[in-house]
Amino acid sequence: MDVVVSTLSSLVASHEGQLTLRVVAAIAAAALLGFEREKRGKAAGLRTHILVGLGAATFTMVALEVEAAVGGVVDPTRALQGVVGGIGFLGAGQIVQARGDIRGITTAAGIWLTGGVGVACGAGEFFIAGLASGAGFLTYSVIARLEREAIGGDDETQ
Repeated sequence: MDVVVSTLSSLVASHEGQLTLRVVAAIAAAALLGFEREKRGKAAGLRTHILVGLGAATFTMVALEVEAAVGGVVDPTRALQGVVGGIGFLGAGQIVQARGDIRGITTAAGIWLTGGVGVACGAGEFFIAGLASGAGFLTYSVIARLEREAIGGDDETQ
Protein backbone atom coordinates (compact mmCIF):
# COMPACT_ATOMS: atom_id res chain seq x y z
CA MET A 1 0.00 0.00 0.00
CA ASP A 2 2.87 2.37 0.82
CA VAL A 3 4.30 1.81 -2.65
CA VAL A 4 0.98 2.79 -4.27
CA VAL A 5 0.67 5.93 -2.12
CA SER A 6 4.29 6.86 -2.83
CA THR A 7 3.83 6.35 -6.59
CA LEU A 8 0.62 8.41 -6.65
CA SER A 9 2.26 11.15 -4.59
CA SER A 10 5.17 11.29 -7.02
CA LEU A 11 2.84 11.39 -10.01
CA VAL A 12 0.70 14.20 -8.58
CA ALA A 13 3.84 16.14 -7.62
CA SER A 14 5.11 16.06 -11.21
CA HIS A 15 4.08 18.66 -13.76
CA GLU A 16 2.36 16.05 -15.90
CA GLY A 17 0.59 14.72 -12.82
CA GLN A 18 -0.70 18.19 -12.00
CA LEU A 19 -2.03 18.61 -15.54
CA THR A 20 -3.67 15.17 -15.35
CA LEU A 21 -5.26 16.07 -12.01
CA ARG A 22 -6.65 19.27 -13.53
CA VAL A 23 -8.19 17.37 -16.45
CA VAL A 24 -9.70 14.71 -14.17
CA ALA A 25 -11.09 17.41 -11.86
CA ALA A 26 -12.64 19.25 -14.82
CA ILE A 27 -14.29 16.05 -16.04
CA ALA A 28 -15.62 15.18 -12.57
CA ALA A 29 -16.92 18.66 -11.81
CA ALA A 30 -18.56 19.03 -15.22
CA ALA A 31 -20.07 15.56 -14.91
CA LEU A 32 -21.67 16.57 -11.61
CA LEU A 33 -23.40 19.46 -13.35
CA GLY A 34 -24.25 17.50 -16.49
CA PHE A 35 -25.70 14.55 -14.60
CA GLU A 36 -28.76 16.46 -13.48
CA ARG A 37 -29.42 17.79 -16.98
CA GLU A 38 -29.02 14.28 -18.42
CA LYS A 39 -31.37 12.83 -15.81
CA ARG A 40 -34.01 15.39 -16.78
CA GLY A 41 -33.60 14.67 -20.49
CA LYS A 42 -32.24 18.10 -21.43
CA ALA A 43 -30.48 18.62 -24.77
CA ALA A 44 -27.22 19.64 -23.11
CA GLY A 45 -26.61 16.71 -20.80
CA LEU A 46 -23.69 14.80 -19.38
CA ARG A 47 -21.48 14.64 -22.49
CA THR A 48 -22.03 18.28 -23.39
CA HIS A 49 -21.16 19.49 -19.90
CA ILE A 50 -18.07 17.27 -19.73
CA LEU A 51 -16.86 18.51 -23.11
CA VAL A 52 -17.45 22.16 -22.16
CA GLY A 53 -15.59 21.76 -18.85
CA LEU A 54 -12.78 19.78 -20.46
CA GLY A 55 -12.44 22.27 -23.30
CA ALA A 56 -12.33 25.23 -20.94
CA ALA A 57 -9.73 23.49 -18.77
CA THR A 58 -7.63 22.64 -21.81
CA PHE A 59 -7.62 26.20 -23.16
CA THR A 60 -6.73 27.49 -19.69
CA MET A 61 -3.87 25.02 -19.25
CA VAL A 62 -2.49 25.75 -22.72
CA ALA A 63 -2.62 29.50 -22.06
CA LEU A 64 -0.76 29.05 -18.77
CA GLU A 65 1.79 26.72 -20.38
CA VAL A 66 2.46 29.18 -23.22
CA GLU A 67 2.81 32.03 -20.73
CA ALA A 68 5.35 30.01 -18.73
CA ALA A 69 7.25 28.96 -21.86
CA VAL A 70 7.72 32.50 -23.16
CA GLY A 71 8.45 34.07 -19.80
CA GLY A 72 5.24 35.94 -19.10
CA VAL A 73 5.12 37.81 -22.41
CA VAL A 74 1.71 36.34 -23.27
CA ASP A 75 -1.42 37.32 -21.36
CA PRO A 76 -3.35 34.13 -20.48
CA THR A 77 -6.50 36.11 -19.76
CA ARG A 78 -6.87 36.65 -23.51
CA ALA A 79 -7.49 32.92 -23.88
CA LEU A 80 -10.06 33.12 -21.10
CA GLN A 81 -11.88 35.84 -23.01
CA GLY A 82 -12.12 33.49 -25.97
CA VAL A 83 -13.39 30.66 -23.77
CA VAL A 84 -16.09 32.87 -22.25
CA GLY A 85 -17.18 34.09 -25.70
CA GLY A 86 -17.28 30.58 -27.13
CA ILE A 87 -19.26 29.22 -24.22
CA GLY A 88 -21.66 32.14 -24.49
CA PHE A 89 -22.19 31.17 -28.11
CA LEU A 90 -22.96 27.57 -27.10
CA GLY A 91 -25.33 28.79 -24.40
CA ALA A 92 -27.13 31.08 -26.82
CA GLY A 93 -27.78 28.06 -29.00
CA GLN A 94 -29.67 26.45 -26.12
CA ILE A 95 -32.13 29.32 -25.75
CA VAL A 96 -35.18 28.90 -27.95
CA GLN A 97 -38.33 30.95 -28.28
CA ALA A 98 -41.42 28.86 -28.98
CA ARG A 99 -45.07 29.85 -28.67
CA GLY A 100 -44.23 32.94 -26.66
CA ASP A 101 -42.11 31.05 -24.12
CA ILE A 102 -38.36 31.35 -23.84
CA ARG A 103 -36.82 27.98 -23.04
CA GLY A 104 -33.31 26.80 -22.30
CA ILE A 105 -32.10 29.67 -20.14
CA THR A 106 -31.25 27.42 -17.20
CA THR A 107 -29.36 25.01 -19.45
CA ALA A 108 -27.49 27.91 -21.05
CA ALA A 109 -26.54 29.26 -17.63
CA GLY A 110 -25.39 25.79 -16.62
CA ILE A 111 -23.17 25.54 -19.67
CA TRP A 112 -21.70 28.92 -18.78
CA LEU A 113 -21.08 27.78 -15.18
CA THR A 114 -19.50 24.55 -16.45
CA GLY A 115 -17.09 26.60 -18.54
CA GLY A 116 -16.14 28.62 -15.49
CA VAL A 117 -15.60 25.46 -13.48
CA GLY A 118 -13.43 24.10 -16.28
CA VAL A 119 -11.34 27.28 -16.27
CA ALA A 120 -10.93 27.00 -12.49
CA CYS A 121 -9.80 23.37 -12.80
CA GLY A 122 -7.44 24.24 -15.64
CA ALA A 123 -5.88 26.92 -13.45
CA GLY A 124 -5.54 24.47 -10.56
CA GLU A 125 -8.11 26.31 -8.44
CA PHE A 126 -9.82 23.19 -7.16
CA PHE A 127 -11.53 24.84 -4.19
CA ILE A 128 -13.22 27.39 -6.45
CA ALA A 129 -14.21 24.64 -8.89
CA GLY A 130 -15.64 22.46 -6.13
CA LEU A 131 -17.52 25.32 -4.53
CA ALA A 132 -19.04 26.42 -7.85
CA SER A 133 -19.89 22.86 -8.92
CA GLY A 134 -21.56 22.12 -5.61
CA ALA A 135 -23.53 25.36 -5.72
CA GLY A 136 -24.56 24.68 -9.32
CA PHE A 137 -25.66 21.15 -8.49
CA LEU A 138 -27.72 22.41 -5.55
CA THR A 139 -29.26 25.05 -7.79
CA TYR A 140 -30.14 22.46 -10.42
CA SER A 141 -31.64 20.03 -7.92
CA VAL A 142 -32.75 21.59 -4.63
CA ILE A 143 -33.67 25.09 -5.81
CA ALA A 144 -35.37 23.72 -8.91
CA ARG A 145 -37.51 21.48 -6.69
CA LEU A 146 -38.37 24.41 -4.41
CA GLU A 147 -39.26 26.50 -7.44
CA ARG A 148 -41.58 23.83 -8.83
CA GLU A 149 -43.26 23.08 -5.51
CA ALA A 150 -43.49 26.54 -3.95
CA ILE A 151 -43.95 28.72 -6.99
CA GLY A 152 -45.18 26.27 -9.59
CA GLY A 153 -42.47 27.39 -12.00
CA ASP A 154 -40.67 25.51 -14.74
CA ASP A 155 -36.89 25.81 -14.45
CA GLU A 156 -36.54 26.21 -18.21
CA THR A 157 -39.16 28.90 -18.80
CA GLN A 158 -38.01 32.19 -17.32
